[in-house]
Amino acid sequence: MAIWGTLDLISQQLASNERFEAALAYLREALAPGSAVHGRIMAIAEGVTERVDLADGVFALEQVYTGKPAGEGRFEAHDQYVDLQAVLSGEEAMEVTARAGLAVTEDLLADKDVVFLADRAAVSRWVVAPGEIAVFFPGDAHKPSLAAGAAPVLAHKTVVKVRL
Repeated sequence: MAIWGTLDLISQQLASNERFEAALAYLREALAPGSAVHGRIMAIAEGVTERVDLADGVFALEQVYTGKPAGEGRFEAHDQYVDLQAVLSGEEAMEVTARAGLAVTEDLLADKDVVFLADRAAVSRWVVAPGEIAVFFPGDAHKPSLAAGAAPVLAHKTVVKVRL
């Protein structure tokens, strides 16, 4: 089940799991203004995504983009990785729903561990502010990178992928 909140809350939920130690340590730096990791992400040009390997089975995708209208997003899910999506600046909306029962529109699980899924009318919409993290597990379909308001804003974000 997806969870959403501050680093402290997320740490409490995931701390007992060794797989998340490297991810949480990285997120502490990424969300700390003045840290090297935070500065590196804030310096990324719009439209660029940089991969950073953190530990065996854990990596981050540091990215900068302008949020898109909900109609341009796609639900996605993963089988092998848990996503920890942290917003550093700007804000974005993320839609989330159960993966079960959604029709597959594109299956890239074998090559990229991502499957794209059809929309569903009844979903939860989270507005994720700077310093907040959304965590998505394999049973969660999520549509990230959406504009939170009428005017899309530039978002600096990192997505930590933790292999199950």
